[in-house]
Amino acid sequence: MSNPRGPVLVIGDSDGQLARALVAGTDGLAVRLLGRPELDFDQPGTILPALQAAAPALVVNAAAYTAVDRAETEVEAAFHANRDGPAALAAYCGGAGIPLIHVSTDYVFDGLKGAPYVESDPTNPTGVYGASKLAGEQAVLAACQRAIILRTSWVYAAAGHNFVLTMLKASARTDRLRVVADQIGCPTLASDLADVILQIVARIRRDGWDDRYAGLFHAAGTGWTSWHGLATAAFEEAARHGMTTPVVEAIATADWPTPVRRPPDSRLDCTRLAETFGLRLPPWRKSLSKMIDTALPRHGNTPMPLTRL
Repeated sequence: MSNPRGPVLVIGDSDGQLARALVAGTDGLAVRLLGRPELDFDQPGTILPALQAAAPALVVNAAAYTAVDRAETEVEAAFHANRDGPAALAAYCGGAGIPLIHVSTDYVFDGLKGAPYVESDPTNPTGVYGASKLAGEQAVLAACQRAIILRTSWVYAAAGHNFVLTMLKASARTDRLRVVADQIGCPTLASDLADVILQIVARIRRDGWDDRYAGLFHAAGTGWTSWHGLATAAFEEAARHGMTTPVVEAIATADWPTPVRRPPDSRLDCTRLAETFGLRLPPWRKSLSKMIDTALPRHGNTPMPLTRL
């Protein structure tokens, strides 16, 4: 059963953007990171023994298969990581009576609504990645009454593999980039999302569980932009550090074909998060500026961090 004095257990690898941010932002909470090989979603037999040995008071799942295009040919791997692993976590947490915070994605939607999505909107993923994440949501909610699912979007950080760093690194190789301008969403700094998660954790540890906390929430950076807008803003911020700004050409999705159709408008309405927890992520442009200041601490064309995501 639950161990109220146990640690907050973060499931994920040390090189994951969100897992790294959660551990870095603990602020006095007893947080333990648990990932491969001790707990490996591809090795189901490792899951329950690792959880039992850790005896957590609360679990945060920051592990996921996020290779959107590769998932089309690695279907089994995507569903192992995004459905089966979370289902096993939820079964343990449900049986032990402890809360589980599970992170999901805007890719559960098809992006055709034409307005920001609320939690009750119909889902319709366009590829295997989104379908596997949706299946994970359903499995978690079915197995754990104390489950909080946070859908987020366009996550990036000052280290790892993400769109913002990819753009900055690409500018060192070319003075002209082509970036899709007809897909819009809410960029989310990993440390901002981690801060929201840890504030929710702290409230539960302090005040106990409240049934109002259960279910789906949207948690993404405030405001929205396109991929082209995000790239342009990143270069504007990088210019403050002396980095040369390339020409960023706006192109259509049709000009940059991918195996999976991305949602053209995956904006998330985060009102329920604000109403239930009193939490809202910062404006995306403010967070981007903070991230660039971390990634580019010196003047000039500074090499980007090479840490894996």
